[in-house]
Amino acid sequence: MTVTTDPNGLGFAHFIGQSDAVAKTLLAILIAMSVASWAIVAIKSLSLWLRNGRSRTFLNFFWNATSLDAVAGEIATHGARDPFSHLTGHAMQAQAHHARYGAAKLEEAGSSSEFVTRTIKKVLDEETMRLENGLTLLATVGATAPFIGLFGTVWGVYHALVAIGMSGAGTLDKVAGPVGEALIMTGLGLAVAIPAVVGYNWLTRANRVIGAKLDAFAYELHTFVAMGQPLGADAATPIANVRSMPARSAPAQSASASA
Repeated sequence: MTVTTDPNGLGFAHFIGQSDAVAKTLLAILIAMSVASWAIVAIKSLSLWLRNGRSRTFLNFFWNATSLDAVAGEIATHGARDPFSHLTGHAMQAQAHHARYGAAKLEEAGSSSEFVTRTIKKVLDEETMRLENGLTLLATVGATAPFIGLFGTVWGVYHALVAIGMSGAGTLDKVAGPVGEALIMTGLGLAVAIPAVVGYNWLTRANRVIGAKLDAFAYELHTFVAMGQPLGADAATPIANVRSMPARSAPAQSASASA
């Protein structure tokens, strides 16, 4: 660009050289917000990709397993590396703990089914909080970056008015620098806010999809773990079709459980 060779050219370098402490502080804040938002989007995107792959692998094993013991062995061998295996491991541990020790403490009060239900709900809440980590910062950047840029714009216009007042004439050489500073701050504020908003909306939707699948899987898991239902042919549901069990099957399950 010719701006770098023209000593009288106006550009970003000129803006840095002519700006005061307030403008440089605002610029540093916007740069820090941009770096933080892009880092969160990159880290969360990589985490989402890994989580989805591991979840598909575990669900494929779960629905094709012959017993819950095989599932427990898989988790013990490879660990709980995704939300679904984490939920499954805690649910089976809760059922085994209540069967061995009973309601020894207040948090374990109630039947085994109730204890497993509370454990599943607790794990679901933990997974939801883990999925939402960092999203608050993205929302904050998307909401505040335009106003920080607007403050810089106002500050640049103020400098332009001061220059006009001191010179007595609104010539271009007096107002070009401050007006350029104002426009740059406006553009920087939008450049920081737009990616943060887009990343926030995309990650929020992805988390909502995972949360819905977890809720559906939790219903099935509670049936298998707490109600003692065996893993039969009906349990081998494809991963893409994980849904809550139909309401009409509840009486049949209750009858088989009581029998």
